[in-house]
Amino acid sequence: MSDDAGSVTGGPARRPRVVLGVAGGIAAYKACTLLRLLTESGHDVRVVPTAAALEFVGAATWAALSGHPVSTTVWDDVEQVPHVRLGQQADLVLVAPATADLLARAAHGRADDLLAATLLTARCPVLVAPAMHTEMWLHPATQANVATLRARGVVVLDPATGRLTGADTGPGRLPEPDAIASVARRLLVRGPAPLDLAGAHVVISAGGTREPLDPVRYLGNRSSGRQGFALAESALARGARVTLVAAHADVEPPAGVEVVRVSTALELREAVLAAAKEAAVVVMAAAVADFRPDTVAEHKIKKTDAEDAPTIRLVRNPDVLAELVTRRAADGSGGPLIVGFAAETGDAEGSVLEHARHKLARKGCDLLVVNDVSQGQVFGRTRTEVTVLSGRGGTVTERPLPPGPKDEVADAVWDVIVARLGADAAP
Repeated sequence: MSDDAGSVTGGPARRPRVVLGVAGGIAAYKACTLLRLLTESGHDVRVVPTAAALEFVGAATWAALSGHPVSTTVWDDVEQVPHVRLGQQADLVLVAPATADLLARAAHGRADDLLAATLLTARCPVLVAPAMHTEMWLHPATQANVATLRARGVVVLDPATGRLTGADTGPGRLPEPDAIASVARRLLVRGPAPLDLAGAHVVISAGGTREPLDPVRYLGNRSSGRQGFALAESALARGARVTLVAAHADVEPPAGVEVVRVSTALELREAVLAAAKEAAVVVMAAAVADFRPDTVAEHKIKKTDAEDAPTIRLVRNPDVLAELVTRRAADGSGGPLIVGFAAETGDAEGSVLEHARHKLARKGCDLLVVNDVSQGQVFGRTRTEVTVLSGRGGTVTERPLPPGPKDEVADAVWDVIVARLGADAAP
């Protein structure tokens, strides 16, 4: 009787098998929480620590939390050939934390302990969460090793920025366990599907900008940032290096992406244009304010009974999406694929899709993702429904995507983007 998911016997589905590799860094203690998150959500986890990792967390802890024996050497249970079987049988290999030493050994194909050998034999998705001091992370050798692993299809998260050991602060902190677990689950859902964005640099804007009126007030919008952040996590799970230009949002950005924080439309423009110079794809999912106050009051605008309400003069913000298209044309090098988002409502002048077609023509972007935001049916919610408009050769095609949770819609949007990338690359 097979215990695989979808068995014709109708038996229980097999639990996804995860190998959790733990390298020798102080962040090893966080892997205990990560292990608990994975086991409690139904995953069968086998922990493979390095010898150095056991200096931080003992084998008894890993065995108790995982329910499996723990070894760091290829010489235990030799008859089961663990240095081959673990990688062969896993649905996901996750290393957290990954030290500079582990990254170097993995990049150079070393097999000098059980974890390194497991990485060599894995034919499933591999997710690596580095953690180390800032100087080690930024060293050219480490960056070259990361680039090598990413080019081979390994998903390498960018470390978080924050407090490290001692008094040090900077990039190199292990992302929080729940954020790593979220990316791991996304990879397990994708399964052995090829990483169709491996090595690509993707820039995504997300959230809503805020235009200050005075030191305490602003003009804003209702964007939650959920869809843009879902797009970032989906791109990461497909192997991309992601730069997320994040305006104000209701949720935290996904782990492992480079986050550039912005507030206003002008700040977002500067960040997106800078990041887009070397990008393969730019996705403008942020809700960027069309207007901003002409002047910002130096002090809080006071309300008195004797005065009428103040008059606020608005000026247009730059059109970042249109500027990206214009700059690409002027550059002449082909530039990134440019994807816009349009939150539309129908009115007396046209339907949602009619307005979207006009916007696609005005902006000149390659794809436009359109959703109907009438009566606030999208903002802040976890589900959405979109239609993707594609302009090519003077022809506009429309592809409605199935409604669903925003993370599933994000995957479907990337399917369309990847297909367009392939079509554009074809002779």
